[in-house]
Amino acid sequence: MSVLPPPPTTRRLGASDIAISPIAWGMWRLAEGGRSAADAAPLIHAALDAGIALLDTADIYGFDGTNGFGGAEALLGEVLAAEPGLRDRMVLATKGGIMPPLPYDQSAEYLRGALEASLRRLRTETIDLYQIHRPDILAHPQEVARVLDDAVASGKVRSLGVSNFAIQQIEALNQFLGHKLVATQPEISPLRIDCFENGELDQAMRLGLMPLAWSPLGGGGLLKPASDRDRSVATELDRVAEVQGVSRSVAAYGWLMAHPAGIVPIIGSQNQARIAEGAEALAMRWTREDWYAVLVAARGEPMP
Repeated sequence: MSVLPPPPTTRRLGASDIAISPIAWGMWRLAEGGRSAADAAPLIHAALDAGIALLDTADIYGFDGTNGFGGAEALLGEVLAAEPGLRDRMVLATKGGIMPPLPYDQSAEYLRGALEASLRRLRTETIDLYQIHRPDILAHPQEVARVLDDAVASGKVRSLGVSNFAIQQIEALNQFLGHKLVATQPEISPLRIDCFENGELDQAMRLGLMPLAWSPLGGGGLLKPASDRDRSVATELDRVAEVQGVSRSVAAYGWLMAHPAGIVPIIGSQNQARIAEGAEALAMRWTREDWYAVLVAARGEPMP
């Protein structure tokens, strides 16, 4: 059987000079439950100690509909203030462009203020990867590009990315950017496979964008499959996981990482052991037969 190449131990973030880990850790739920900096620090250490150096957050993380905007960034900033040496061990990514109660705002005035606020909360002078969180239909991409290029020129941002952008929206923004995009962050999982056939990953490979996959476990759907389709996908993952001595979660990460676009799954767990466990995906080896078996289960029909 044909065995796919193993994932590299490091990846280059687009055309930048930034080396990242092939797995990331996300902080969507970092500020939940009144977690303190003392509570958050072990989670950050768990990721870094496992070789997971790309840490992804956003200014909206922590917002509960009324309060908490910027909560996750501020919590991470507290940890970095207490342990400044951690900053050099991580590639720090955050996102902006969502302004409650409005859906999205990428006007020049708002976006510049959002970036400055993120820098203050994170207590850092530079963000390694700054991403527009969701596209603002009312913002001209040239206006957005001007703000982002200025941020890179000023040294406040090292590289640029987008999250939840459609193919055409990526093309439009990249057209106006002097400092081209290096990353895109769509939802990708064995349960969300549209990107494999709708051109998203093809575009990423063409433009040299690193795909950062949010919700790689299908929003928990892989852990507690509720439909026949989800159970079928879980069964195929379990079959491979059992042979290779890993969990279903790790098999899901490894399945994504086997794609030639270099998909980087963002682990969403706030449990130290599960964060560290993600690194086991680096040791997985996929055959084409096993990889396509998962895809066919997810499609619910044979390949054409």
